[in-house]
Amino acid sequence: MNVLHFIFGIFGNATGLFLFLAPTITFKRIIKSKSTEQFSGIPYVMTLLNCLLSAWYGLPIVSKDNIPVTVINGTGAAIETIYVLIFIIYAPKKEKAKISGLFAFVLSVFSAVALVSILALHGSTRKLFCGLAATIFSIIMYASPLSIMRMVIKTKSVEYMPFFLSLFVFLCGTSWFVFGLLGHDPFVAIPNGFGCGLGAVQLILYFIYRNNKGEPMEKSTTNGVVEMGEESPQKDKQLNGSHHEQV
Repeated sequence: MNVLHFIFGIFGNATGLFLFLAPTITFKRIIKSKSTEQFSGIPYVMTLLNCLLSAWYGLPIVSKDNIPVTVINGTGAAIETIYVLIFIIYAPKKEKAKISGLFAFVLSVFSAVALVSILALHGSTRKLFCGLAATIFSIIMYASPLSIMRMVIKTKSVEYMPFFLSLFVFLCGTSWFVFGLLGHDPFVAIPNGFGCGLGAVQLILYFIYRNNKGEPMEKSTTNGVVEMGEESPQKDKQLNGSHHEQV
């Protein structure tokens, strides 16, 4: 049981790292154009909060046998911080102020959770408090592709939902879901079971609509950066054609 638990933790770290690194293509484009264009910075800020809370939950002072959770989410927090800072640098004035405010809010929420859990709570109560906070924001992060899935159904096209991203959302969610089950930890299993299910739905939609050309998209839909930094349709086609696909 312990060996399997460790193996799924390693696999979860590998697939999770892929997801965190996926938006690098988006940010190369932002840096090159010196503009955030129609991309949204909100997914990166919310993923950062999820990573911070999950990394904190995985620490031995909060929960046992969850070091792999801390490792991947600590790494993810560092990566997402870089994304957010780059976004703030190149965003228009109004968007810069909004994302900066959200960034400050995220740091405040995490600091409050950490301080309350350390100073006011102990044992199982601390684990419950931190686990609930991490679970809520993990579900929010995994739910972010819902608008993209709706778009796929509406347009009958998967150009906004690259295959490899959907595949690794499914694999990452499945890995951590099993890790949580083996460790008898509902705060790891529940949100990742949700992610596993959403990833499976994305894959089903992909295979249903993969050969469709789809309907023309309205210009206003191009700001759909939902799954950890989705690219524009043109970029996504390049990703699908080359080998890539989006906490």
